Amino acid sequence: MSIWFNKEVTLARLQETGRGTMDEHIGIEWTEVGKDFLKARMPVDQRTRQAYGLLHGGASCVLAESIGSIASAMVIDPAQYQCVGLEINANHVHSATTGYVTAVAMPLHLGKSTHVWDIRIYNDHEKLVCVSRLTVAIIPKRDFSKTRSL
Repeated sequence: MSIWFNKEVTLARLQETGRGTMDEHIGIEWTEVGKDFLKARMPVDQRTRQAYGLLHGGASCVLAESIGSIASAMVIDPAQYQCVGLEINANHVHSATTGYVTAVAMPLHLGKSTHVWDIRIYNDHEKLVCVSRLTVAIIPKRDFSKTRSL
């Protein structure tokens, strides 16, 4: 049984959500929607490497936060709720220098007010590069564009 609110979501629709965002800028591509997981990949290139030529840990966190946040948004009723990140952590266990890294997001907890996602990032040789956990708050839908700035 699928965990997704919209059972008809497509990879093309997911790719559209990233247009004009950091996801598009660093080349994140959606690759698979499973019954209880999402997969996306990101190139290891000049946009995502740090000064020593290795995949930047921050880029891994962007990939993890992007895939986990979208996964949460796919679980909820978007007419009533929205998702905001609360906390992310990442353990970088292996390096990547070229090719792509692929993230797999699976839920650890899908509650009424929080979701917790396990995100594992692998290199082209299926070696684990990063283990991340993302906690997302589920809040009533609001229009943040009207938030007063200080």
